[in-house]
Amino acid sequence: MKGIEVRLDFARAERVGFDETILCARKSMQQLTTIMDTLLANGAGSLMTRLAPGVFESFSAVHKSKLDYDAISQTGFFNWSPLEPRGLPPVAVVSAGSSDMPQAAEAIRSLTYFGVPTEQFIDIGVAGLWRLLDQVENLREFPVIIAVAGMDGALPSVLGGLVPSSIICLPTSTGYGVSRNGETALNAALASCAPGLSVVNIDNGYGAACAAFRIVNMIARHRASRA
Repeated sequence: MKGIEVRLDFARAERVGFDETILCARKSMQQLTTIMDTLLANGAGSLMTRLAPGVFESFSAVHKSKLDYDAISQTGFFNWSPLEPRGLPPVAVVSAGSSDMPQAAEAIRSLTYFGVPTEQFIDIGVAGLWRLLDQVENLREFPVIIAVAGMDGALPSVLGGLVPSSIICLPTSTGYGVSRNGETALNAALASCAPGLSVVNIDNGYGAACAAFRIVNMIARHRASRA
C-alpha cells in the first residue's frame, strides 16, 4: 500500500448542522493517524466514536494531547473547544438500567460535542415503575427524549404513553438468552403500540444523538425566525 487516501467532508456542517464523525472501529492506526493529521492541517476538529481504550493509548503524545477522551462511551473530541451556548432545547437521556450506561454515554457525549444541553435520568426502567413515575412531570418538559433500554425494551413504550415528547428509542445489547444481543429490544421498539416513536439501531448512541440534534436544531431555527 503506497498511502492512505482520506477524503474528509469539511462541508457537512454547512449542509446538515453537524460535522463529519470519525468511526474508529475497524480502521487501522495508519488510517486514524492520517485522519487526525488531516484535521489538524485544516484547523478542524471531529467527534471520534468507537475509540477503544487500547487504540487511544497507542496514539502519539501529540494526538492524545488534542483529544478529550472518555473510556465509558469510547468517544473522543479531537481538536475541539466547547461551543458557546447555541440556544438549543435540552435533550433528556433516560436509561432503563445502569448496564445501559455505555450507550447512554455515547449519546450524551455526542450531543455535548454538537452543543446540545442534556439531562440524564439513570436506572428508571419499568421493573421499578415508581422510579419512572416519579420523573414523569420532569420528563414532560423536554421536547426530545432518548430512551435507552435493553432486555425486553419496554421503557420506550411506557414513556410513549405518558409524555408528549419526541421519543427516540435506543435499544441496547444489554440482556441474556432471548434478549439476543438487543434484537428483542429493537423489535419491541419497532412493534410498539405507542404511536410516533423513532428507532435507531442496536447500541447506536451516536445515531440517537444525531436524530435528537436534528429535531432540537430545527426547533431553535424556527424560534429564531419568528423572533
